[in-house]
Amino acid sequence: MLMERICKYLYVISLDGLSTLDFEYISTLSNFKSFIDSSAYCKNVYSVYPTLTYPAHASIVTGRYPKNHGIVNNTLLQLNRKSPDWYWHSKNIKGDTIYDLAVKNGMVVGALLWPVTAKAKIQYNMPEIFANRPWENQIIVSLFNGNPIFQYQLNKEFGHLRDGIKQPNLDNFTHQSLLYTIKNKNLDLTLAHYTDLDSTRHKYGFYSEEAKLALKRHDKRIGEIVQTLKDKGIYEESTIILLGDHSSIDENKIIDLNVLLREKGYIQVDGKGKILDYKAIVKNCDGSAYIYTKGVDEGMLKEILQKFNDKYDCIEAIYSREEAIDFGADPECYLMLEAKEGYYFQDGIAGEIIKEVNSDSIENGEGYTLSTHGYSPFKNDYTTVFIAAGRGIKKGNIIEKMNLVDEAPTIAKLLGLEIQNVDGKVVDDLIEEGAVSKGINIH
Repeated sequence: MLMERICKYLYVISLDGLSTLDFEYISTLSNFKSFIDSSAYCKNVYSVYPTLTYPAHASIVTGRYPKNHGIVNNTLLQLNRKSPDWYWHSKNIKGDTIYDLAVKNGMVVGALLWPVTAKAKIQYNMPEIFANRPWENQIIVSLFNGNPIFQYQLNKEFGHLRDGIKQPNLDNFTHQSLLYTIKNKNLDLTLAHYTDLDSTRHKYGFYSEEAKLALKRHDKRIGEIVQTLKDKGIYEESTIILLGDHSSIDENKIIDLNVLLREKGYIQVDGKGKILDYKAIVKNCDGSAYIYTKGVDEGMLKEILQKFNDKYDCIEAIYSREEAIDFGADPECYLMLEAKEGYYFQDGIAGEIIKEVNSDSIENGEGYTLSTHGYSPFKNDYTTVFIAAGRGIKKGNIIEKMNLVDEAPTIAKLLGLEIQNVDGKVVDDLIEEGAVSKGINIH
Protein backbone atom coordinates (compact mmCIF):
# COMPACT_ATOMS: atom_id res chain seq x y z
CA MET A 1 0.00 0.00 0.00
CA LEU A 2 1.36 3.44 -0.95
CA MET A 3 1.07 6.47 1.29
CA GLU A 4 2.56 9.93 1.03
CA ARG A 5 6.31 9.62 1.03
CA ILE A 6 8.18 11.55 3.72
CA CYS A 7 11.86 11.27 2.78
CA LYS A 8 13.60 11.30 -0.57
CA TYR A 9 16.88 9.57 0.35
CA LEU A 10 16.89 7.18 3.30
CA TYR A 11 20.11 5.78 4.77
CA VAL A 12 19.87 3.03 7.40
CA ILE A 13 23.23 2.51 9.08
CA SER A 14 23.51 -0.51 11.37
CA LEU A 15 26.33 -0.29 13.92
CA ASP A 16 26.42 -3.91 15.02
CA GLY A 17 26.56 -4.27 18.81
CA LEU A 18 25.82 -0.61 19.61
CA SER A 19 24.39 -0.62 23.13
CA THR A 20 22.34 1.68 25.31
CA LEU A 21 25.40 1.64 27.57
CA ASP A 22 27.34 3.36 24.77
CA PHE A 23 24.95 6.29 24.52
CA GLU A 24 26.55 8.46 27.17
CA TYR A 25 30.03 7.98 25.70
CA ILE A 26 29.11 8.53 22.05
CA SER A 27 27.27 11.69 23.10
CA THR A 28 30.73 13.12 23.93
CA LEU A 29 32.17 12.34 20.48
CA SER A 30 31.90 15.26 18.08
CA ASN A 31 30.09 13.68 15.12
CA PHE A 32 27.82 11.45 17.18
CA LYS A 33 26.98 14.44 19.42
CA SER A 34 26.13 16.64 16.45
CA PHE A 35 23.96 13.89 14.97
CA ILE A 36 22.17 13.16 18.26
CA ASP A 37 21.55 16.88 18.85
CA SER A 38 19.68 17.06 15.53
CA SER A 39 17.81 13.78 15.97
CA ALA A 40 14.86 12.04 17.52
CA TYR A 41 15.92 8.90 19.32
CA CYS A 42 15.19 5.98 21.58
CA LYS A 43 18.04 4.66 23.69
CA ASN A 44 16.05 1.71 25.10
CA VAL A 45 15.26 -0.55 22.15
CA TYR A 46 14.47 -4.16 23.04
CA SER A 47 15.96 -6.59 20.54
CA VAL A 48 14.61 -10.03 19.63
CA TYR A 49 15.30 -13.47 21.10
CA PRO A 50 17.90 -14.73 20.45
CA THR A 51 19.75 -11.39 20.35
CA LEU A 52 21.93 -12.37 17.41
CA THR A 53 22.88 -10.36 14.33
CA TYR A 54 20.94 -12.29 11.69
CA PRO A 55 17.62 -12.72 13.53
CA ALA A 56 17.86 -9.06 14.59
CA HIS A 57 18.59 -7.71 11.11
CA ALA A 58 15.78 -9.78 9.64
CA SER A 59 13.47 -8.24 12.25
CA ILE A 60 14.74 -4.74 11.43
CA VAL A 61 13.59 -5.12 7.80
CA THR A 62 10.43 -7.21 8.36
CA GLY A 63 8.96 -5.94 11.64
CA ARG A 64 8.52 -9.56 12.67
CA TYR A 65 9.91 -11.75 15.44
CA PRO A 66 12.19 -14.66 14.45
CA LYS A 67 9.37 -17.20 14.85
CA ASN A 68 7.52 -15.35 12.09
CA HIS A 69 10.30 -14.33 9.70
CA GLY A 70 12.16 -17.66 9.96
CA ILE A 71 15.69 -16.47 10.78
CA VAL A 72 15.88 -18.08 14.21
CA ASN A 73 19.67 -18.17 14.57
CA ASN A 74 22.82 -16.92 12.90
CA THR A 75 23.77 -20.36 11.63
CA LEU A 76 22.07 -23.55 10.50
CA LEU A 77 22.05 -26.84 12.40
CA GLN A 78 24.55 -28.82 10.29
CA LEU A 79 26.00 -31.87 12.00
CA ASN A 80 29.79 -32.30 11.92
CA ARG A 81 30.44 -28.98 10.19
CA LYS A 82 33.10 -27.03 12.06
CA SER A 83 31.86 -23.86 10.34
CA PRO A 84 28.10 -24.15 9.69
CA ASP A 85 26.52 -22.07 6.95
CA TRP A 86 24.74 -18.88 8.01
CA TYR A 87 21.26 -17.73 7.07
CA TRP A 88 22.79 -15.72 4.25
CA HIS A 89 20.02 -15.89 1.66
CA SER A 90 16.97 -13.65 1.49
CA LYS A 91 14.85 -16.63 0.40
CA ASN A 92 15.01 -17.80 4.03
CA ILE A 93 12.97 -14.78 5.14
CA LYS A 94 9.22 -15.32 5.41
CA GLY A 95 7.08 -12.31 4.56
CA ASP A 96 7.85 -8.92 3.05
CA THR A 97 10.94 -6.85 3.76
CA ILE A 98 11.16 -3.08 3.43
CA TYR A 99 13.63 -3.50 0.56
CA ASP A 100 11.33 -5.89 -1.32
CA LEU A 101 8.46 -3.43 -0.98
CA ALA A 102 10.65 -0.53 -2.06
CA VAL A 103 11.79 -2.35 -5.21
CA LYS A 104 8.24 -3.49 -6.03
CA ASN A 105 7.14 0.14 -5.86
CA GLY A 106 9.74 1.41 -8.28
CA MET A 107 12.41 2.51 -5.84
CA VAL A 108 16.13 1.88 -6.22
CA VAL A 109 17.80 0.14 -3.28
CA GLY A 110 21.40 -0.49 -2.25
CA ALA A 111 22.73 -2.80 0.46
CA LEU A 112 26.29 -3.07 1.75
CA LEU A 113 27.01 -6.24 3.76
CA TRP A 114 23.47 -6.22 5.17
CA PRO A 115 22.71 -9.67 6.65
CA VAL A 116 20.33 -12.10 4.92
CA THR A 117 20.38 -10.34 1.54
CA ALA A 118 22.18 -12.90 -0.65
CA LYS A 119 20.30 -13.14 -3.97
CA ALA A 120 17.81 -10.49 -2.87
CA LYS A 121 16.15 -8.40 -5.58
CA ILE A 122 18.18 -5.35 -4.56
CA GLN A 123 19.56 -3.43 -7.53
CA TYR A 124 22.90 -2.51 -5.89
CA ASN A 125 23.70 -5.37 -3.57
CA MET A 126 26.93 -6.47 -1.92
CA PRO A 127 25.57 -9.15 0.44
CA GLU A 128 27.15 -10.38 3.64
CA ILE A 129 28.25 -13.90 2.73
CA PHE A 130 31.59 -15.67 2.90
CA ALA A 131 33.24 -18.58 1.17
CA ASN A 132 32.52 -21.51 3.49
CA ARG A 133 33.95 -24.39 1.46
CA PRO A 134 37.65 -25.09 0.75
CA TRP A 135 37.08 -24.85 -3.01
CA GLU A 136 35.19 -21.54 -2.89
CA ASN A 137 36.61 -18.12 -3.72
CA GLN A 138 35.35 -15.17 -1.67
CA ILE A 139 35.04 -12.71 -4.54
CA ILE A 140 33.22 -15.22 -6.75
CA VAL A 141 30.81 -16.17 -3.94
CA SER A 142 30.00 -12.51 -3.29
CA LEU A 143 29.57 -11.66 -6.97
CA PHE A 144 27.30 -14.65 -7.57
CA ASN A 145 24.99 -13.71 -4.66
CA GLY A 146 24.70 -9.97 -5.28
CA ASN A 147 25.00 -7.44 -8.08
CA PRO A 148 28.19 -8.38 -9.99
CA ILE A 149 28.89 -5.07 -11.75
CA PHE A 150 28.32 -3.01 -8.59
CA GLN A 151 30.54 -5.30 -6.53
CA TYR A 152 33.22 -5.36 -9.21
CA GLN A 153 33.36 -1.56 -9.07
CA LEU A 154 33.64 -1.54 -5.29
CA ASN A 155 36.30 -4.25 -5.16
CA LYS A 156 38.28 -2.54 -7.90
CA GLU A 157 38.25 0.76 -6.00
CA PHE A 158 38.55 -0.43 -2.41
CA GLY A 159 39.36 -4.15 -2.35
CA HIS A 160 42.90 -3.36 -1.15
CA LEU A 161 41.42 -2.19 2.16
CA ARG A 162 40.08 -5.65 3.03
CA ASP A 163 41.88 -8.42 4.86
CA GLY A 164 39.25 -11.13 5.01
CA ILE A 165 36.86 -10.28 7.84
CA LYS A 166 39.49 -8.64 10.05
CA GLN A 167 38.53 -5.34 11.63
CA PRO A 168 38.77 -2.42 11.24
CA ASN A 169 39.81 -3.36 7.67
CA LEU A 170 36.40 -4.75 6.71
CA ASP A 171 34.50 -1.70 7.95
CA ASN A 172 37.01 0.58 6.24
CA PHE A 173 36.09 -1.20 3.00
CA THR A 174 32.35 -1.06 3.74
CA HIS A 175 32.59 2.61 4.63
CA GLN A 176 34.47 3.68 1.52
CA SER A 177 31.99 1.62 -0.51
CA LEU A 178 29.12 3.50 1.11
CA LEU A 179 30.69 6.91 0.43
CA TYR A 180 31.28 5.86 -3.19
CA THR A 181 27.65 4.74 -3.47
CA ILE A 182 26.37 8.04 -2.09
CA LYS A 183 28.54 10.00 -4.53
CA ASN A 184 27.76 7.93 -7.63
CA LYS A 185 24.25 6.53 -7.18
CA ASN A 186 20.90 8.17 -6.46
CA LEU A 187 19.26 5.53 -4.28
CA ASP A 188 15.93 5.78 -2.54
CA LEU A 189 16.95 3.38 0.23
CA THR A 190 20.48 2.42 1.29
CA LEU A 191 21.25 -0.20 3.96
CA ALA A 192 24.79 -0.51 5.38
CA HIS A 193 26.06 -2.86 8.08
CA TYR A 194 29.22 -2.09 10.10
CA THR A 195 30.64 -4.78 12.41
CA ASP A 196 33.80 -3.14 13.81
CA LEU A 197 32.39 -2.58 17.31
CA ASP A 198 30.84 -6.03 17.67
CA SER A 199 33.96 -7.84 16.43
CA THR A 200 36.16 -5.79 18.74
CA ARG A 201 34.03 -6.53 21.78
CA HIS A 202 34.00 -10.24 21.03
CA LYS A 203 37.79 -10.24 21.09
CA TYR A 204 38.62 -7.74 23.83
CA GLY A 205 35.52 -7.37 26.00
CA PHE A 206 32.62 -4.95 26.32
CA TYR A 207 34.39 -2.25 28.33
CA SER A 208 37.78 -2.59 26.66
CA GLU A 209 39.80 0.36 25.41
CA GLU A 210 39.70 -1.31 22.01
CA ALA A 211 35.89 -1.03 22.02
CA LYS A 212 36.19 2.70 22.74
CA LEU A 213 38.54 3.02 19.79
CA ALA A 214 35.99 1.23 17.59
CA LEU A 215 33.35 3.77 18.68
CA LYS A 216 35.76 6.59 17.81
CA ARG A 217 36.24 5.05 14.36
CA HIS A 218 32.46 4.96 13.96
CA ASP A 219 32.32 8.61 15.01
CA LYS A 220 34.70 9.51 12.20
CA ARG A 221 32.64 7.46 9.75
CA ILE A 222 29.41 9.20 10.76
CA GLY A 223 31.03 12.57 10.15
CA GLU A 224 32.20 11.48 6.70
CA ILE A 225 28.76 10.17 5.74
CA VAL A 226 27.13 13.47 6.69
CA GLN A 227 29.81 15.49 4.90
CA THR A 228 29.48 13.39 1.73
CA LEU A 229 25.73 14.03 1.67
CA LYS A 230 26.39 17.75 2.11
CA ASP A 231 29.05 17.78 -0.62
CA LYS A 232 26.58 16.14 -2.99
CA GLY A 233 23.93 18.68 -2.09
CA ILE A 234 21.35 16.16 -0.86
CA TYR A 235 21.77 16.40 2.92
CA GLU A 236 18.61 18.48 3.38
CA GLU A 237 16.60 15.92 1.40
CA SER A 238 18.06 12.94 3.27
CA THR A 239 17.03 10.98 6.35
CA ILE A 240 19.71 9.06 8.26
CA ILE A 241 18.98 6.32 10.77
CA LEU A 242 21.70 4.98 13.06
CA LEU A 243 20.68 1.84 14.88
CA GLY A 244 22.03 -1.07 16.84
CA ASP A 245 20.86 -4.67 16.68
CA HIS A 246 21.76 -5.91 20.15
CA SER A 247 24.03 -5.26 23.11
CA SER A 248 26.55 -7.73 24.52
CA ILE A 249 27.77 -9.07 27.86
CA ASP A 250 31.23 -10.05 29.08
CA GLU A 251 31.77 -13.77 29.72
CA ASN A 252 34.63 -16.16 30.43
CA LYS A 253 33.09 -19.64 30.48
CA ILE A 254 31.70 -21.88 27.72
CA ILE A 255 28.95 -24.45 28.27
CA ASP A 256 29.25 -27.42 25.89
CA LEU A 257 26.03 -29.23 26.81
CA ASN A 258 26.35 -31.65 23.90
CA VAL A 259 29.16 -33.28 25.89
CA LEU A 260 26.57 -34.11 28.57
CA LEU A 261 24.01 -35.27 26.00
CA ARG A 262 26.61 -37.51 24.41
CA GLU A 263 27.52 -39.00 27.80
CA LYS A 264 23.83 -39.72 28.48
CA GLY A 265 23.38 -41.46 25.12
CA TYR A 266 21.38 -38.78 23.33
CA ILE A 267 24.10 -38.24 20.72
CA GLN A 268 25.65 -41.19 18.88
CA VAL A 269 29.17 -40.87 17.43
CA ASP A 270 31.51 -43.15 15.50
CA GLY A 271 35.06 -44.11 16.47
CA LYS A 272 36.41 -40.80 15.18
CA GLY A 273 33.93 -38.72 17.15
CA LYS A 274 31.72 -37.93 14.16
CA ILE A 275 28.02 -37.56 14.98
CA LEU A 276 25.97 -40.36 13.43
CA ASP A 277 22.58 -39.44 14.86
CA TYR A 278 20.94 -37.79 17.85
CA LYS A 279 17.82 -37.98 19.97
CA ALA A 280 18.52 -34.59 21.57
CA ILE A 281 21.06 -31.96 20.55
CA VAL A 282 21.98 -28.41 21.52
CA LYS A 283 22.27 -25.69 18.86
CA ASN A 284 23.90 -22.66 20.39
CA CYS A 285 22.81 -19.04 20.05
CA ASP A 286 25.79 -17.94 22.17
CA GLY A 287 24.04 -16.48 25.23
CA SER A 288 21.12 -18.84 24.75
CA ALA A 289 20.65 -22.22 23.12
CA TYR A 290 17.97 -24.33 21.49
CA ILE A 291 17.51 -28.02 22.25
CA TYR A 292 16.02 -30.07 19.42
CA THR A 293 14.73 -33.59 20.03
CA LYS A 294 13.61 -36.66 18.13
CA GLY A 295 11.24 -38.97 20.04
CA VAL A 296 12.76 -38.92 23.52
CA ASP A 297 11.41 -39.08 27.05
CA GLU A 298 11.38 -35.32 27.44
CA GLY A 299 10.66 -35.48 31.16
CA MET A 300 13.85 -37.44 31.74
CA LEU A 301 15.83 -34.99 29.58
CA LYS A 302 14.59 -32.08 31.65
CA GLU A 303 15.58 -33.91 34.82
CA ILE A 304 19.11 -34.47 33.48
CA LEU A 305 19.46 -30.77 32.64
CA GLN A 306 18.14 -29.71 36.03
CA LYS A 307 20.56 -32.01 37.90
CA PHE A 308 23.42 -30.66 35.78
CA ASN A 309 22.43 -27.08 36.61
CA ASP A 310 22.04 -27.87 40.30
CA LYS A 311 25.73 -28.82 40.21
CA TYR A 312 27.16 -26.08 37.95
CA ASP A 313 24.64 -23.23 38.39
CA CYS A 314 25.36 -21.84 34.90
CA ILE A 315 21.88 -21.81 33.32
CA GLU A 316 19.58 -18.96 34.30
CA ALA A 317 16.39 -20.39 32.81
CA ILE A 318 15.09 -23.47 31.00
CA TYR A 319 12.16 -22.42 28.80
CA SER A 320 9.58 -24.75 27.31
CA ARG A 321 8.72 -24.65 23.60
CA GLU A 322 5.62 -22.64 24.42
CA GLU A 323 7.64 -20.09 26.37
CA ALA A 324 10.20 -19.86 23.55
CA ILE A 325 7.37 -19.16 21.11
CA ASP A 326 6.01 -16.46 23.42
CA PHE A 327 9.45 -14.83 23.30
CA GLY A 328 9.34 -14.95 19.49
CA ALA A 329 12.00 -17.67 19.12
CA ASP A 330 12.06 -20.91 17.08
CA PRO A 331 8.77 -22.83 17.37
CA GLU A 332 10.59 -26.01 16.27
CA CYS A 333 12.75 -26.23 19.40
CA TYR A 334 11.90 -28.47 22.36
CA LEU A 335 13.55 -26.25 24.98
CA MET A 336 15.37 -22.94 25.04
CA LEU A 337 18.14 -22.34 27.55
CA GLU A 338 19.31 -18.98 28.87
CA ALA A 339 22.88 -18.79 30.17
CA LYS A 340 23.77 -16.90 33.33
CA GLU A 341 25.94 -13.82 32.90
CA GLY A 342 29.56 -14.91 32.53
CA TYR A 343 28.61 -18.00 30.51
CA TYR A 344 27.69 -18.74 26.90
CA PHE A 345 26.88 -21.88 24.91
CA GLN A 346 28.81 -23.67 22.18
CA ASP A 347 28.21 -26.97 20.36
CA GLY A 348 31.28 -29.06 21.23
CA ILE A 349 30.75 -32.76 21.90
CA ALA A 350 34.10 -33.62 23.53
CA GLY A 351 36.20 -32.45 26.47
CA GLU A 352 34.98 -30.69 29.60
CA ILE A 353 31.40 -29.49 29.71
CA ILE A 354 32.47 -26.15 31.22
CA LYS A 355 35.52 -24.54 29.60
CA GLU A 356 37.36 -21.44 30.75
CA VAL A 357 38.02 -18.67 28.24
CA ASN A 358 41.08 -16.44 28.42
CA SER A 359 42.89 -14.01 26.15
CA ASP A 360 45.44 -16.69 25.17
CA SER A 361 42.75 -19.00 23.79
CA ILE A 362 41.36 -16.09 21.77
CA GLU A 363 44.77 -15.10 20.40
CA ASN A 364 45.38 -18.73 19.44
CA GLY A 365 42.37 -18.58 17.12
CA GLU A 366 40.23 -21.12 18.97
CA GLY A 367 37.03 -19.20 18.18
CA TYR A 368 36.36 -18.15 21.77
CA THR A 369 35.19 -14.70 22.87
CA LEU A 370 35.35 -12.43 25.93
CA SER A 371 32.00 -10.76 25.25
CA THR A 372 28.98 -12.05 23.39
CA HIS A 373 25.22 -11.75 22.89
CA GLY A 374 22.26 -14.01 22.07
CA TYR A 375 20.84 -13.65 25.58
CA SER A 376 17.28 -12.68 26.43
CA PRO A 377 16.56 -9.09 25.32
CA PHE A 378 15.12 -8.47 28.79
CA LYS A 379 18.38 -8.86 30.68
CA ASN A 380 19.33 -5.74 32.64
CA ASP A 381 21.20 -2.99 30.76
CA TYR A 382 20.99 -4.96 27.53
CA THR A 383 18.99 -2.77 25.16
CA THR A 384 20.17 -1.09 21.95
CA VAL A 385 19.44 2.27 20.29
CA PHE A 386 17.62 3.92 17.38
CA ILE A 387 18.64 7.44 16.32
CA ALA A 388 17.07 9.23 13.34
CA ALA A 389 17.77 12.67 11.89
CA GLY A 390 16.95 14.63 8.76
CA ARG A 391 13.92 14.96 6.49
CA GLY A 392 10.67 14.03 8.19
CA ILE A 393 12.15 13.41 11.66
CA LYS A 394 10.76 15.21 14.71
CA LYS A 395 13.98 16.75 15.99
CA GLY A 396 14.38 16.63 19.76
CA ASN A 397 11.77 13.98 20.45
CA ILE A 398 12.91 11.26 22.83
CA ILE A 399 11.09 7.92 22.86
CA GLU A 400 11.28 6.21 26.24
CA LYS A 401 11.32 2.67 24.86
CA MET A 402 10.50 0.71 21.71
CA ASN A 403 11.03 -2.73 20.18
CA LEU A 404 13.29 -3.74 17.33
CA VAL A 405 10.22 -4.95 15.43
CA ASP A 406 8.89 -1.36 15.44
CA GLU A 407 11.71 -0.24 13.16
CA ALA A 408 10.54 -1.79 9.86
CA PRO A 409 7.03 -0.27 9.92
CA THR A 410 8.54 3.09 10.92
CA ILE A 411 11.12 2.97 8.12
CA ALA A 412 8.41 1.87 5.67
CA LYS A 413 6.26 4.88 6.59
CA LEU A 414 9.16 7.23 5.88
CA LEU A 415 9.28 5.73 2.38
CA GLY A 416 5.54 6.05 1.91
CA LEU A 417 5.04 2.30 2.23
CA GLU A 418 3.04 0.09 4.55
CA ILE A 419 4.49 -3.28 5.48
CA GLN A 420 1.88 -5.93 6.24
CA ASN A 421 1.57 -8.64 8.92
CA VAL A 422 4.09 -7.13 11.32
CA ASP A 423 4.56 -7.70 15.03
CA GLY A 424 5.70 -4.11 15.59
CA LYS A 425 4.09 -0.73 15.07
CA VAL A 426 4.97 2.62 13.55
CA VAL A 427 6.65 4.90 16.10
CA ASP A 428 4.80 8.04 15.03
CA ASP A 429 6.44 10.17 17.71
CA LEU A 430 9.68 9.97 15.71
CA ILE A 431 8.05 11.40 12.58
CA GLU A 432 7.34 15.08 12.01
CA GLU A 433 3.62 15.67 11.74
CA GLY A 434 2.51 16.48 8.20
CA ALA A 435 5.96 15.85 6.73
CA VAL A 436 5.80 15.00 3.04
CA SER A 437 8.69 15.08 0.60
CA LYS A 438 8.08 17.05 -2.58
CA GLY A 439 9.00 16.13 -6.12
CA ILE A 440 9.30 12.37 -5.66
CA ASN A 441 7.95 10.07 -8.29
CA ILE A 442 7.09 6.49 -7.37
CA HIS A 443 6.83 4.47 -10.55
